Amino acid sequence: MGTPDFAVPCLEALEKDANDIIAVFTQPDKPKGRGYALAPPPVKEKALEYGLTVYQPTTLRDGEALSLLTEMAPDMIVVVAYGKILPKEIIDLPRFGCVNIHASLLPLYRGAAPIQQSVLDGCEKTGVTAQCMDVGIDTGDILMTRETPIGENETADELHDRLSLLGAELIVSVVHAAAEGTLTRTKQDETKATHVGKLTKEMSVIDFSRPAKKIHDKVRGLNSWPGAVASLNGKRIKIHRTLLTKGSGEPGQVLSLTPLVVACGEGALEITELQPDGKKKMTASAFVNGLHAVSAEGLRFT
Repeated sequence: MGTPDFAVPCLEALEKDANDIIAVFTQPDKPKGRGYALAPPPVKEKALEYGLTVYQPTTLRDGEALSLLTEMAPDMIVVVAYGKILPKEIIDLPRFGCVNIHASLLPLYRGAAPIQQSVLDGCEKTGVTAQCMDVGIDTGDILMTRETPIGENETADELHDRLSLLGAELIVSVVHAAAEGTLTRTKQDETKATHVGKLTKEMSVIDFSRPAKKIHDKVRGLNSWPGAVASLNGKRIKIHRTLLTKGSGEPGQVLSLTPLVVACGEGALEITELQPDGKKKMTASAFVNGLHAVSAEGLRFT
């Protein structure tokens, strides 16, 4: 059971590992693009490549999915970013349970946006957790984890792709352990639990009075959606990539054009990639060339 790109490597790994995948559940096709033509989720596309049976129920609560699954009698249900809450009757159905791959080191960062939040918070490490699902949100017993460092300049999108591959390795290990009878369960420590909500566009605005490190983490964590935004002399700009650098000045003051360096409340940031409103993403040097400004004097981000 999975829907977006993040879930595809798990499906690929289970298929390549010669498991008997009796069905794939994914979200219904959704309108996409200018013509609003129905587009299949990435997991459906991959499942059809493998010739697997695909189900796309609008709900799991009307008894139809439970009836189907009862007839299939799966040993395990693997759930990766499916996007639907499983009823208790389905969670309790498989012999080895419903195993969820979650993109954090539980009980840290339960909830909707663990990858982005770990970057926003400036964490130095994260990972993936295989948990045996229960009726709570990411509260199930831990089966296995895999840990990985977060790069100083790594974006949430880049981390997303790495964790999806790490999750694929993890689910294969879980399936093998279940088959061998060596799978163990560890209860989560509720005293260490943290929760994260969904990302919103309201989070996008950069406050240059904050320390450079905090702004850098914001740019990385909100890449690519909803993105970090600021205004340069009144013109809105989405900032895609930054680097920590040395410098001081009034917050938002442009300290140099080549490279494009901006003063923060503490320290400074070099902006390396940005996107003015109505234009394509570009390097900072290409943007500066289009400014026709002879100096940074008078230029300010707000």
